Amino acid sequence: MSKRITQRELEAYLWGAAVVLRGLIDAGDYKQYIFPLVFLKRISDVYDEEHAAAMEVYGDEELADLPENHRFAIPDGCHWDDIRSVTSDIGSTVLKAMRAIESANPDTLPGVFGDGDWGNKNLLPDSTLSDLIEHFSTKTLSLANLPEDELGNGYEFLIKKFADDSGHTAQEFYTNRTLVHLMTLMLEPQPGESVYDPTCGTGGMLISTAAELKRQGKEWRNLRLYGQELNYGTSAIARMNLFLHGVTDGHIAHGDTLSRPAFHDAKGRLQTFDVVLANPPYSIKAWNRDAFTNDPYGRNLWGVPPQGRADYAFFQHIAKSLDPKTGRAAILFPHGVLFRREEAALREAMVRSDLVECVLGLGAGLFYNSPMEAVVITLRANKPAERKGKVLFINAINEVAREQASSFLRDSHQRKILDAYTGFTHVDRFAAVATLDEIAGKGFSLAIPLYVAGAKAADAAEQIDVVEALADWRAAAAQAEAAVADVLTMLQTEVST
Repeated sequence: MSKRITQRELEAYLWGAAVVLRGLIDAGDYKQYIFPLVFLKRISDVYDEEHAAAMEVYGDEELADLPENHRFAIPDGCHWDDIRSVTSDIGSTVLKAMRAIESANPDTLPGVFGDGDWGNKNLLPDSTLSDLIEHFSTKTLSLANLPEDELGNGYEFLIKKFADDSGHTAQEFYTNRTLVHLMTLMLEPQPGESVYDPTCGTGGMLISTAAELKRQGKEWRNLRLYGQELNYGTSAIARMNLFLHGVTDGHIAHGDTLSRPAFHDAKGRLQTFDVVLANPPYSIKAWNRDAFTNDPYGRNLWGVPPQGRADYAFFQHIAKSLDPKTGRAAILFPHGVLFRREEAALREAMVRSDLVECVLGLGAGLFYNSPMEAVVITLRANKPAERKGKVLFINAINEVAREQASSFLRDSHQRKILDAYTGFTHVDRFAAVATLDEIAGKGFSLAIPLYVAGAKAADAAEQIDVVEALADWRAAAAQAEAAVADVLTMLQTEVST
């Protein structure tokens, strides 16, 4: 019998699983085990729901089990009820069932359950797994009890809770959802378009585009969603997340976007997209700079970033991934990308490309578990004629709310920012438009206080980056010493001759 599950009940139910694991494994590892079990429970319960509906039509068990009556195939012995009946070696049974389901659905589910260490009894003894399975068995996760949107929202709740519990490592798989919503609104995805996130985490940015079209009453199921994620377990969660939100045309690849981009066209070139949303990892140092120097995809169009900062490698990957007619992107970074000296040549080339549409400075705390101030840079491959050769700067540093140690954007903040973005004109102490010549006159720095009167510098970012500032100072001092040495050498040469 159907019993609708409220959002509050769902959240308590999902978080209750984490309570079972608390103290037994690291909080950062909860997601490797809880998400796959939720997904396995969901597809088992939906399979039963589909079977019951088919029985009403056919009145025959064999006909009710035909593949065309089900979204996913569940091989014999791999249903939730089969796992629940096992009392020993439960982890091995769970893993075998998950792998069998993946194999039985080769077009949709390969690798979807991730790489959790289910057979490790020191980590997950049978008693713990049994408690976890019994906890999840207390509710039926059918579509009648829990429509896609509602379970998807519950999944998002759990993702944020795990981010809260896992501290600074959360940034790799969670981006502030109010900021994601703003970025989505800025790019205005349309039905039938392709949307790409090159560092997709758990898929929140991709899901945001479908959710926004759905909110507007537009067709959303024909969006083509693409994402790539370096962490294998996180990429699996992203795939589950898309399925649980009702997104069937989703493509999530596992791998390193900079060294092995996953999506290509028929000629082997980088695939291009209508919309790109991204929150790349900040200033990673362990990346293959040598390979990027001779990049086969031509992504070094502005130059090669320094080894210690891959930020402009992601910028260029995104620029190269834009459809030349419709492509637009919103990229989230800390403020340093706007003015750091060691990236000056790259920044100049980026500005001269006339792809930069808007530089939006935001308040502190919108990076998850970090006090740094965020900046969103939008790129547009085909600017309207009246905006060519121009960049909009928005100082929204004060447009942020903070409650219970969390920062977020209220609807009023988003509306004010969007109005300035779409207006693309001067707003006193809030927004300004600069020509490329004006930007050149300021050394191609994109620091917002240079353009918006009254804007403050990104103090939080500068405070958090003392080590980097010291490194910059030392580099500048070394260059100055080298220049002085060159002059002295030249003078000594002239004196000797």
